[in-house]
Amino acid sequence: TGPMSSECLGNLLRITLSAEYFENKYLSLSVVDQSGTAWELSEAMAAQCGYRLTYGTWSSIEFHASALSCHSHLEKDVFTVTIQIKASPTPDLSNVTTHLKSASCHYGSWSPRELICESNYMEVSVRREVPQTIKDFVQDEPEDWTLVFPEAKAEEASIWQIVFHQPEEKRALLVSNAWSAGYGLNATDSRVLLRVPYTAAQVQLVEDQGITFSVLRSSTFYKYKWVILMVDTAVACPADGVDYTNKTITWTVPKYIPPLSAGVTSFKDVLVEAGVDLHKLSAKEMASRKYVLLNELNAITMKIPIGAEGGHYKTSVSNGQLGAKYTINLFLEHQWEDNKWGLTKHTIIKEIETPIEQVEVAITNNLNLSARLMNVTVGTFLPDVELVNLTIEGVAVAVPEAVQHGYLIHKARYANGSKAYIIQVPLDAPSVKKEYMREDMRAYTLNVTLTFITHPSSETFVIPVTALSAVKDAVLPSVRGFCDGRNLHLIISHGNVDQNWLPFISDWQLSPEAAQKYNYSLRDNGTHLAVSVPFLSSHVSYEGFHPSAIKASFYLTLKDGITSAQRRDFSVSCIFSPSELIQCLPNGTVIITAIKLVGDEDLDTALLVLRDRQCKPSLVAEKTATFKFNVNTCGTSRKFNGTTMTYENEVLYFRPGSDTPIYQLKFFCSYAVEQTVDVSYESKKNPPSSIKTGFGCLALSLKLFKEKSYSEPYLESEYPVVKYLREALYFEVELLQPKDARLDLNLDDCWATNSQSQDSLPQWHVVIHGCENNKDSYRTVFHKVNYSLRVKFPQHLKRFEVRMFTFVQGTSLLQE
Repeated sequence: TGPMSSECLGNLLRITLSAEYFENKYLSLSVVDQSGTAWELSEAMAAQCGYRLTYGTWSSIEFHASALSCHSHLEKDVFTVTIQIKASPTPDLSNVTTHLKSASCHYGSWSPRELICESNYMEVSVRREVPQTIKDFVQDEPEDWTLVFPEAKAEEASIWQIVFHQPEEKRALLVSNAWSAGYGLNATDSRVLLRVPYTAAQVQLVEDQGITFSVLRSSTFYKYKWVILMVDTAVACPADGVDYTNKTITWTVPKYIPPLSAGVTSFKDVLVEAGVDLHKLSAKEMASRKYVLLNELNAITMKIPIGAEGGHYKTSVSNGQLGAKYTINLFLEHQWEDNKWGLTKHTIIKEIETPIEQVEVAITNNLNLSARLMNVTVGTFLPDVELVNLTIEGVAVAVPEAVQHGYLIHKARYANGSKAYIIQVPLDAPSVKKEYMREDMRAYTLNVTLTFITHPSSETFVIPVTALSAVKDAVLPSVRGFCDGRNLHLIISHGNVDQNWLPFISDWQLSPEAAQKYNYSLRDNGTHLAVSVPFLSSHVSYEGFHPSAIKASFYLTLKDGITSAQRRDFSVSCIFSPSELIQCLPNGTVIITAIKLVGDEDLDTALLVLRDRQCKPSLVAEKTATFKFNVNTCGTSRKFNGTTMTYENEVLYFRPGSDTPIYQLKFFCSYAVEQTVDVSYESKKNPPSSIKTGFGCLALSLKLFKEKSYSEPYLESEYPVVKYLREALYFEVELLQPKDARLDLNLDDCWATNSQSQDSLPQWHVVIHGCENNKDSYRTVFHKVNYSLRVKFPQHLKRFEVRMFTFVQGTSLLQE
């Protein structure tokens, strides 16, 4: 049939444009007259000239034309209509393809009066009857018409004027004025036609048997030779009369409507027929579709089951909610005879649309595990729905561009014309949320919002899609724990579920800043997380204490960074020597650290004392207390044993008001005693003291700290450090190796350069022979180093403060 097909029903023609052929095209439709001129179709022109453009089943376009439409070509009993379609892929109608379609219909014999009720206009045509005496009259002077009625035209069969009968007045319009008001008028050799848009000013609403009609009462005057003739051109069309109950459409049309039966005293039904889409249906066809046609005394009634064959559903949107309406194009033809007109033929075309019913959209997810694809099917939808874009992570993406985000979209078409959309998304797409569920299971969640548009109404609606797939592909993090002489280490190998998991010690998050504060080591290279804590630290648990061993444990928890759910627990336990708690310095200084065991949570380490209760800890932490004292103080006892001298004391904890300790840690330091001998003594001048030069490898570090407390150094990522002139810089030099308590670190010379090379010029000394530079405007300040958890050997560190300065030459700054 090609892109267009045509059908006839009496004095009506229907041309159908193929929905598939013209899909996704912009159209312009025109009617072509006998001279070849194309008249573009508009709503006003269609109502005035007897055309109608509508959308039929599955978005096909239908063009209706009356036999007496403006540009019909009438020849004998055939009328021909030609239309022109311009189709373009773009709105500006560039690159158009032009299609012409001519269709002819045989309309048979005319009834004395024929009425058509289309959805956009009413039409009445009546037979022009001229009395025989007038036909025999000969007009001698045609020009005399203009002397009597200048408005009347001299053509033989011209319409002169139309008079509208309204309750308050009668109004006459000449033909030209009637055309300007939107009325369509035409006259052939045998008929006079009036076409009325429903929106015309003279149209009245009249009720009959509870049904509202659009009514126009009018008389049309036309000239025949020397005679003015008048015909009744009243027309009436039902405006309602449709009811929806029990899943059934009921359409009622009263018979013998008063405006059409003025002066009539007798009626007789001749024919009642009905159909769909201008197809007349036989009684058998109606029964097969479960249609009911009732011709009663005063009315004709049609009953159509909603959803029956002949109609179709179309998509509708109400308040953003998707729904559907059932639409059917019925027509009714009623012919009757009366004593005034003889035979009247009344054809009513009624497009009926049911109220909207909400539609639920099915969403199914079929996981293709081997291809690691989520296949989400959305629908079904009616053919008048089109997917236009997707909202992915808050960004609207047009359908053609979705592939750039990993989305493949396919249409699935079904035999009944409906369709569904299949969205394929890889499990590993960035927009697919991955979440650990349990054991070896991961949940993959797709959240995408689809935006659709309906044709031709251009209504939009959205459908949020959430698809969840559970896959056994979770790889949990694993751990390896070990200890060295002074630290506990956990090395966690990442899995594929812990990207957002954070390390916690109990309820305390171990962030890089927190780790630095406690002198812990926290490193993550993307594949492994390494945590190291000193044996003596606040977050180590001491679970057992024996003279030869201390059991220390470190516990780490990984928690979900989004939900805070506890995911995995790791721990490492090691045995340390008690000697790690004590330092016996050669000068008689003892440094002892007492630890709080698991189970002693109510013990306050600040209240620990030595035998002499006046000796309190010099450094207190949550689980440790450190004492520093001389062996000759704090109640220390000593015992001589041949070649050694042993000093003994103990750390005690007393409850308030009690003299019995509940915590007792004994410790001792032994010093070797050299043998005493008698020697002769002679007074001589002592030679100057000297230090014997030795050779070895030293490991040193130089750090810049943020504050005078020397608690937080600058990280490597924070360099270069920007400071204002005269702002303080806090430097620390530390002897890293060897860890020998007998060694002291002394600074000789320290200087600054204008580049990273220590030998470059210019140079400025900030420390000279271990002292400040006397030439400095702001001299270097040295800071004392005290023992702490981080500083085990204060003599191995030197700290000094320098004011920020810059190099100048003359009055210009020197820059590298």
